[in-house]
Amino acid sequence: MQTSVLQGEKSAPLFSRNDLVKLIIPLVIEQFLMMSVGMADTVMVTSTGEAAVSGVSLVDNINLLLIQIFAALATGGAVIVSQYLGRQEVHNARKAAKQLLYTVFVLSSVLMIFALIFREHILSLIFGNIEPDVMDSALLYFLSTALSYPFIAVYNAGAALFRSLGNSKISMFNSLIMNIVNITVNAILIYGFDMGALGAGIGTLSSRMVAAVVILILLQRPDNPLQVEKLFRPEFHGSMVRRILTVGIPNGLENGMFQVGKILVLSLVTSFGTNAVAANAISGSVASVLNVPGQAIGLAMITVVGRCMGGREVEQAQKYTKKLMALTYLCMGVMCVLLLILAKPLVSLFNLSEGSARMAEEVLRWCAVFTMFFWPLSFTLPNALRASGDVVYPMVISLASMFICRIGFSYLLASPWGLHMQLLGVWIAMFLDWIVRDIAFVIRYLRGKWKTINVI
Repeated sequence: MQTSVLQGEKSAPLFSRNDLVKLIIPLVIEQFLMMSVGMADTVMVTSTGEAAVSGVSLVDNINLLLIQIFAALATGGAVIVSQYLGRQEVHNARKAAKQLLYTVFVLSSVLMIFALIFREHILSLIFGNIEPDVMDSALLYFLSTALSYPFIAVYNAGAALFRSLGNSKISMFNSLIMNIVNITVNAILIYGFDMGALGAGIGTLSSRMVAAVVILILLQRPDNPLQVEKLFRPEFHGSMVRRILTVGIPNGLENGMFQVGKILVLSLVTSFGTNAVAANAISGSVASVLNVPGQAIGLAMITVVGRCMGGREVEQAQKYTKKLMALTYLCMGVMCVLLLILAKPLVSLFNLSEGSARMAEEVLRWCAVFTMFFWPLSFTLPNALRASGDVVYPMVISLASMFICRIGFSYLLASPWGLHMQLLGVWIAMFLDWIVRDIAFVIRYLRGKWKTINVI
């Protein structure tokens, strides 16, 4: 990767085709592996019944809320580090890396303590009157997974730092290790000791502990350009933390409130009965696989556009954004066509009742069509804005669209006093949310204000 030396000359590309391939392919594999950790819990726990599946899926929505906050802070750090690297200020990049690790560890530890103390109150407040067997499974799974918050937060931060270097192989191999540990522990505890949801939670905890330890060891290697020296000697650089939080807080608020919206909608889904909850959980797991290419390319977008903007290569930032968006549409289009064809056999893998399976298949077919056309502009494109430091606009649009479309229309379309479309109505409201985001983000990108924002 090269940067321009002489002002006014046409710059050499910061990322060659080979650089992009080496960045994106491991990211796609990593996202599939990360996704399969959650899916493994869902699939393996189905052997203990739909109550366990429902309990795990309810808690996973809360866990995902917090993990999205951790990931957003990691993204904030990655933007700052990428821009410093684009300026070739390695010393400041290392300083930002260390501050990022401290920030996410402290925040995640506080949230872990809160979740452990109030987990029963949190579940009751969010989901209302849950059937007793579902609540029992949810409490056990919540207990074990809450302990993993500091570990997954540190891992996300470390993985984001390696991606800033254009090295996504590290997080890919770490994700593979996580899967092996998770599936092995799940198999022993769920099938061997019949521990159900608790066994799945302990498997998740074990895998995240291993991942965090490995990523910290690798970050301290002398051959790492972002080597974190004296990790256990506390340092505080307020200006650097403020830069990270300037990007991370709006991004975290956006991601966090997005998950809050999903949880509020899920509380509506729970009123439709256990069949609907199970169908929604399985549909969400399968549909999330569709998003993997877009999520992976979105992470690459942070690195690529961030490095370009740090090096003041705005034209290259635009060129790479267009190239990465085209790739996103190609990859996700293929995935969506496959889902349209294979929806029924995929649903059959989850051992659902006939009613749950029928609902899940219907929802997934609708999802395949709308994802193909609207998801990339809604979720991948705004990462180009964020990588430049334009984080407030995506936050405002995402929150407004979520509350008006996803939540408001969910109750209008799905509830008994509305159109009573039940589960399908909830998903159609989500599709409307995507369309509104698409329009707003395309307008913002074309107007070009993101090109003038400085965060370092």
